[in-house]
Amino acid sequence: METPTRGPLQSALVVGFGITGRAVAKAFLSRGIAVVAADEHPTDAIRAEAASMGVELVESPSPQDLTRLVSGCDLVVPSPGLPETHVIFELANDAGSTIESEFDLADRWDSRPIVAITGTDGKTTVTTLVTAMLVASGKRAIACGNTETPLVEAIADPSVDVFVVEASSFRLATTRWFQPSVAVWLNFAPDHLDSHASLASYEAAKASIWAHVDPVEGVAIASATDPVVLANRNPELSTITFGGAGTDADATVIDGWLCLPDGTQLVSITELPRSFPHDITNALAASVAALAAGATVEGVRHTLRSFRGLSHRVQLVGEINGVRWYDDSKATTPHAVETALGAFESVVLIAGGRNKGLDLSALGAFVPPVRAVVAIGEAAEEVRSAFDGRCEVVAIETSLTDAVAAAAALAHPGDVVLLSPGCTSFDWFTSYGQRGDEFAAAVRALPGFTSAVVQ
Repeated sequence: METPTRGPLQSALVVGFGITGRAVAKAFLSRGIAVVAADEHPTDAIRAEAASMGVELVESPSPQDLTRLVSGCDLVVPSPGLPETHVIFELANDAGSTIESEFDLADRWDSRPIVAITGTDGKTTVTTLVTAMLVASGKRAIACGNTETPLVEAIADPSVDVFVVEASSFRLATTRWFQPSVAVWLNFAPDHLDSHASLASYEAAKASIWAHVDPVEGVAIASATDPVVLANRNPELSTITFGGAGTDADATVIDGWLCLPDGTQLVSITELPRSFPHDITNALAASVAALAAGATVEGVRHTLRSFRGLSHRVQLVGEINGVRWYDDSKATTPHAVETALGAFESVVLIAGGRNKGLDLSALGAFVPPVRAVVAIGEAAEEVRSAFDGRCEVVAIETSLTDAVAAAAALAHPGDVVLLSPGCTSFDWFTSYGQRGDEFAAAVRALPGFTSAVVQ
């Protein structure tokens, strides 16, 4: 990839003034760089924040406004998630203006080691694991990027040894300079087609995580079983693969043990608090990434033995009359649903919500293990159509509480009821967390509920 020349900065335009936009603006101001911000849907809180920072905020800018703003600055920084079809990209290109991401800005101003993690699913879990492994090894590490702490904000802390960056496609798509020391690509499946111009564009954004890794000192880590990930391997980089038993991966499972490429046994599967298939692959990816970034084997082992997973990711809520109930509200793609279903043999699936441009008909291929379905929300009809003729389907377009009641009526002893929507939550809820919390509350209110135990 050809790397453009970077010029000095005196002024910048920040498009979108959310968490990342505000962090970017603060970073500019702290370095004496003039900032103007534009936001299409500003709230009172955003207006107040801009005012307190002394940043001019252009509200609901027209193309003419944006043209003027672009022409008056050295650099344009779009907020993550701004659709690739947004007019700002065309205007900046026409004006010959440079576009950079918050990752690029961090690269301008800091040279400490970075572990970057991308993938359609599992980013947050692996980011959390790697951070914990480094901390357990005596390193000062912080999880940042696609979190509440953007990387450009995290670099303000001089005490950090290693930054563990959750690298979403939204951030990578506008990145030109990002040079992680260790770069992990977990998996690939269609996602975010409401923001990316095409599936190819989404893939290219993910693949860019390896574009500037140093070929001498850097390390790439890749799934051994994902054909898209493997097809994008950078031949100039040292690459470590990970995968479950029988995959011929470098880091894999041998005789029930998680093993490093040199054969070192980390922990047995029986020592893991959770050992669903995706837990094992996440653990392997995190282990080799953390070790490449300076973690100790004992720090890795300690973390693997103690990590119990994150909220709303195949999280056991409890049991009722021989039926286990799991909250997987974070699953907003069919691929994520498939990953969760791989852990179970007989499932009553609750799926639906607001589709983000994905083909939900793919869900129909998951029978079995799906035995029955409760279709919910705006996408209820799409979900119903996906499973029509394959298994029993009940459509609920009223509330998640009603969906839980419907699932309870469909479930038999030995089943799992799994909320794994394959869609976003924004039809009924403000976040996947709120959706998962309401699901758990509705389950706990059912007769015969027994609290969750260690899985």
